[in-house]
Amino acid sequence: MALTDTAIKKAKFENKQYKMSDEKGMYLLVQKSGKYFRLDYRFAGKRRTYAIGVYPQVSLKEAREERDKAKKLLARGIDPNEYKKNKKIALIEGTENSFKAIATEWFTKFSPQWAESHSSKKWRRLELYIFPFIGNKPIKNITSTDLLEILRKMENRGILETVKRTRNVCSEVFQYAIASELLSIDPSEGIKKALAPAKPKHMATITEPKAIGELLRAIDSYSGSYTVQCALKLTPLVFVRPGELRQAEWTEIDFDKAQWKIPAEKMKANREHIVPLSKQAIQILKEIQPYTGQWTYVFPSTNGKHRPMSNATITSALRRMDYSKEEMTAHGFRAMASTLLHESGLFDSAVIEMQLAHVERNKVKASYNHAKYLEKRTVMMQWWADYLDKLKNELPQ
Repeated sequence: MALTDTAIKKAKFENKQYKMSDEKGMYLLVQKSGKYFRLDYRFAGKRRTYAIGVYPQVSLKEAREERDKAKKLLARGIDPNEYKKNKKIALIEGTENSFKAIATEWFTKFSPQWAESHSSKKWRRLELYIFPFIGNKPIKNITSTDLLEILRKMENRGILETVKRTRNVCSEVFQYAIASELLSIDPSEGIKKALAPAKPKHMATITEPKAIGELLRAIDSYSGSYTVQCALKLTPLVFVRPGELRQAEWTEIDFDKAQWKIPAEKMKANREHIVPLSKQAIQILKEIQPYTGQWTYVFPSTNGKHRPMSNATITSALRRMDYSKEEMTAHGFRAMASTLLHESGLFDSAVIEMQLAHVERNKVKASYNHAKYLEKRTVMMQWWADYLDKLKNELPQ
């Protein structure tokens, strides 16, 4: 049961301390010395307690707001106690107006309004590319040259789209500082024309396990159409080409055999292809069936239920989740599966390649493989789905 102001006022210490529970893990600790808002949480596998404040100096409303800020930090893999300690150090050292301190203040203020996937990527760019170089520098002393030097190093690595997005997030911090009367001009504004234009990187993918887990959590938090979210969830589990996914029809799905049989005319190699469906894939299909099962296509277009969704839908959804062209593409899920399945060493290359429906020039051999590897592919697809679940459920350290 949630706390109320009346209940807190009436709470009195008797023979020993006790807790009064509130929502989302927060509680009031009643001791002889006073009443304290606390939040218990786990970080890096250890149980910890976050001291929110003392009642009545901190009201119930303010305590809940502070609790929610701490929860946001935990979601991004940041220990709220460490975060609070670093803010105190900044005040003691006189660096409270450093770029990192102002960025932290800006992020804390505005990130609750953003999707978690969007906010985590903004913060990650600052952590990776900006804080190590100018994080502790007073924001008023940062020049266009300072920022350009950092972004030029990024350009040399070929991550041009990330350069653009990193400059944009820096500009948001500088604009916040201007509004807070800590700065008079935005040093990131004058360097736009000095940066190389972003060029799309074909078949961009993510193969680092921790980043894959982050992507899968972002998909789970996707705030767009439910149909598109289901398509996003299914894509990494089946790693077919985007055109094959969007044109999937309900008549091709065999729930009893747990298979999706794609007709030859829809395949690049012009031959029938079977996708063994993991338990996770079956669950997604059963969840969306009540919404689209009356139509031909599993993922119909929003502009006409008798047409499949647009070829750009998955790509647009990734961009909405703040994944750039250089980071991830709809085709990238195939490359992701291919890379990690080969690296696992658990499955023959021929089995992996057959499931990816890569063209086999020898048609006789292709027919033979199609029959021989189906059972092994079924095992592999379930292993892959379980592996993705493991990555998704691993909390950031």
